[in-house]
Amino acid sequence: MTADDCGSNRPIEPADPLMRTYTELEITYLLAELHESGRKFGLLFPSAGTDSVVDGRVLVRFGNAPASTVINLLTLLREHDKSSEDDSPCDS
Repeated sequence: MTADDCGSNRPIEPADPLMRTYTELEITYLLAELHESGRKFGLLFPSAGTDSVVDGRVLVRFGNAPASTVINLLTLLREHDKSSEDDSPCDS
């Protein structure tokens, strides 16, 4: 689930109740997707990984960023991929 799945184009806040629904394994898979998707844009996160669970929220070793940052970055990359697919070459 992402911010888009909630029907709005807003970023997910770190304290959003939605963040409590993610398991450590799900965040690990999202990090893997971020590694793969970000690579083509030169966005490298070699040391990003899950750290622990505090108060029902998975923490990520990603600088000092919360797991919501990973989800928000993935949402932006997915939106870019969708818009790139929708772009058609200009007719000349």
